[in-house]
Amino acid sequence: MVRLYTDDLSIGYGERTIIKELSVQIPDQKITTIIGSNGCGKSTLLKAITRVIPYQSGAVVLDGKIVAKENTKLLAKKMAILPQAPENASGLTVGELVSYGRFPYQTGFGRLSTKDYEVIDWALKVTGTSEFKYLPVDSLSGGQRQRVWIAMALAQETEIIFLDEPTTYLDMAHQLEVLELLQKLNREEKRTIVMVLHDLNQAARFADYIIALKSGNVVKAGTCEEVITKQVLRDVFQIDAEIGIDPRTKKPMCTTYNLLRGE
Repeated sequence: MVRLYTDDLSIGYGERTIIKELSVQIPDQKITTIIGSNGCGKSTLLKAITRVIPYQSGAVVLDGKIVAKENTKLLAKKMAILPQAPENASGLTVGELVSYGRFPYQTGFGRLSTKDYEVIDWALKVTGTSEFKYLPVDSLSGGQRQRVWIAMALAQETEIIFLDEPTTYLDMAHQLEVLELLQKLNREEKRTIVMVLHDLNQAARFADYIIALKSGNVVKAGTCEEVITKQVLRDVFQIDAEIGIDPRTKKPMCTTYNLLRGE
């Protein structure tokens, strides 16, 4: 089932076109990862789909409606985005930050309702951050902060969550912690997860569907087995990769690679 897709989407900055006439589908209730080299348009695509930036032509369609024409609060009840570098939360406690996720549901003077507090506590519990509720966000480790930002996105009660490189600047253990949390949200809460990842093996391990971009175009989209191949990685990254099988997940993994020179 596909609720969200782009149709001939073109995005650019000024006279420079980053993505031209791109059509992709986002499978519902699955984990989709977007891979590609730096500057290929991964983050730009995420921002355009979620209406953070405008696009030049084409359309983003969710549930049969053009996203660009949707009411802002209604859209915020359907999709949430966690950017690569979240805004500074200095001076806020964890609970206060997560409460910002309730903005689409607030009316009048913006006071939190009993329902809001229940959802905030639920989001903290699901992300394993309840114990930090009254602590300053600045006092947490990188992995803990990332889980709190995910809790804020969860508090929006959206069915689709976008994340731009959610493991950046985290050590290996915290990267795995965040990705396992997202996988849990997908499997247990049926959330559609769309994220940009740099690590190919993380993308293969956690994704149901992968979109490989190069210069704003889709080189290949499909299952991990269809995308993590020697030819696709050659085309996308200009590397000569050796592909093996992850002994734990049985999914393909890049075991080693060399740069392709002069091709």
